[in-house]
Amino acid sequence: MLKWLSVITLLALAAGVAVGAWGAASGDPNIVGMLSQVGHVGDLWLNLLRMTVIPLVFSLLVTGVASVADAASSGRVAARAIFVFGVLLVSATAFACLVFPLLLSLAPVDPTAAASFIARAGGEAVQAAAPPTMGEWLAALAPGNAVAAAAEGAILPLVVFALFFGFAATQLPAAQRAPMVAFFRAVADTMIIIVRWVLLAAPLGVFALALGVGLTAGIGIAGLILHYIVLVSGVTAAIVPIAFLFAFIWGRANPARFMNATAPVLAVAISSRSSLASLPLMVERSRDAMGTPERVVNLVLPMAVAVFRMTSPVANLGVVFFCASVFGVELSPGAIIVGGLVAIAISIGSVGLPGEISFIASVAPISMAMGVPIELLGLLVAVEAVPDIFRTVGNVSGDMAATQIVAKNQPATTPPEPAAA
Repeated sequence: MLKWLSVITLLALAAGVAVGAWGAASGDPNIVGMLSQVGHVGDLWLNLLRMTVIPLVFSLLVTGVASVADAASSGRVAARAIFVFGVLLVSATAFACLVFPLLLSLAPVDPTAAASFIARAGGEAVQAAAPPTMGEWLAALAPGNAVAAAAEGAILPLVVFALFFGFAATQLPAAQRAPMVAFFRAVADTMIIIVRWVLLAAPLGVFALALGVGLTAGIGIAGLILHYIVLVSGVTAAIVPIAFLFAFIWGRANPARFMNATAPVLAVAISSRSSLASLPLMVERSRDAMGTPERVVNLVLPMAVAVFRMTSPVANLGVVFFCASVFGVELSPGAIIVGGLVAIAISIGSVGLPGEISFIASVAPISMAMGVPIELLGLLVAVEAVPDIFRTVGNVSGDMAATQIVAKNQPATTPPEPAAA
């Protein structure tokens, strides 16, 4: 059932993009308006997934920590997860710092088009948000009001509170800890059941969401804008096979099983452009399709969504390298290293929202650190919806891979074998 649902969902994704692109190409405002209205069906489906995120994140983290009487055991899993996140993040950043300059040297921007593009950007006001100081970032980690943090979707402070809650629960007597863990496990399992119900409508929801992708990508984009989209999207998309290789080699994941488990997650990631919206399905597929231990899934995946975005430094550096090429800025190895470090720091504090929402606030600090003008960002943000698809796909691939790596050598449940072709 799930295999066929995954296939149908992927076909619905392709069909939605195709229909949306056709509508954009038609130029008929009635058709575009009708497709935009149909797209709201996808918004409804996505909201049904999103409504499970906050209770699922909190419940998973509490049960993942508190269900282990020895707090040090959960601490070791969390520490290993942070180490894995760091290795994957540094690897992706190094890849970006090597590949983007190489590709721009092989396919440089057209100087005439660059001059025109710079002139056009002159009328775009760009407000560069200064990055928070280390002290401000640390202060924001602990939520002054945990309920308000949940209501606002502030995942990182909520994760911090849930970890403290779970570790504190390990100090309770077993008679008190056991019923609390059972309660939160029941909440998490209930959210998973809701996710499974919502997934039955995945083909319809993904088709409707993909219409918006097709409408955006189908609009004629010429010259440097097209160059930018292809460059940043292509390199960011390359993170997916890199994450898979880490899962196969370091995590010793069965390739067929891992790809079968990840396929529906990628479909939701493409259509929703949200790691948070993909989290419930990542949990379900890691548990049921991969047989990953619940205590690993419950702890690692919420942490990954909160603090680990494998493609964030890649895509953000791609924007800066492209702008540097347009302005003719020569980047020294030292500037590239500084930019990579700033990109990693920015990725840790950013939120799992569609990229255009935090685009300038995330990219501008990297540009300033590397000495690259930021005037083009006001134009590039208009087409960020397309590269953001590949950001999300790479992020959830990295999340799934990191979970399998952390789970290596852990006792596993027995997942179903992938059906023979």
